[in-house]
Amino acid sequence: MTHDSSQTASSAVPRHASGDGHRARWNKVPEITAYFWAIKILCTTVGETAADLLAEKAGLGLTGVSVLMSGLLALVLVVQFRTRAYRPAVYWLAVALISIVGTLISDNLTDNMGVPLELSTAVFAVILVAVFLIWYGREKTLSIHSIDTTGREAFYWLAVLFTFALGTAAGDLVAEGMALGYLTSILVFAAVIAAVAVAHFALGLNAVWSFWIAYVLTRPLGASVGDYLSQPTGDGGMGLGTVVTSALFLAVIAGLVVHLSLTRKDTTAPGTPA
Repeated sequence: MTHDSSQTASSAVPRHASGDGHRARWNKVPEITAYFWAIKILCTTVGETAADLLAEKAGLGLTGVSVLMSGLLALVLVVQFRTRAYRPAVYWLAVALISIVGTLISDNLTDNMGVPLELSTAVFAVILVAVFLIWYGREKTLSIHSIDTTGREAFYWLAVLFTFALGTAAGDLVAEGMALGYLTSILVFAAVIAAVAVAHFALGLNAVWSFWIAYVLTRPLGASVGDYLSQPTGDGGMGLGTVVTSALFLAVIAGLVVHLSLTRKDTTAPGTPA
């Protein structure tokens, strides 16, 4: 559902619904639309190419870029938590940064610590399931239509972080560990996402689980797109490089976020059912 255009941004700032200062009437995350999935995949691609760019071309190394990006993510999340409603620019900046950090967590385990991709994929999957179980145990819902308390928002961003880490490890396992290559990986993950969509719309797969499964899978899909565009032709890519690929996708993300900030097409109104 999209936000009623008759409500202006100034009227969209909610009051807390209770005296504890933790519940707001407005959802803190966007409505799930085509815009959402488009920007999410674009952020995923930027997460892959920007991490490579900063670690290799900028000479920061995995450790240096991990510290830098983690610090920036922490600052943006402070701003995100302090907002009383969904703000496209803040939210999507957090997603872009968490995409980079999630990528770096997986890359550090693989490249710096020598952890096999099979093991890191399994560990991230277990951690993500644990986050969901604790989240549900405390809140009795995993719906993203009710991210309207500090606790739910904390669980949401923790889950998002580990979906990116899991998606990175799983994507690397398929593309490199199984030697399928970037283009084949794109087709594989796109087909699996399409299967999840069919299972949801035609077979009645639970909407919450459909969303989170697709959210995990769009990470390796976007990363494979990024690698395919940026890597040298001799390695199976198109040779655009990380600079061009990152700049191109960042420009598209910025354009879409500006559009959503002006139109409010992805803002969930108060009282949307969970």
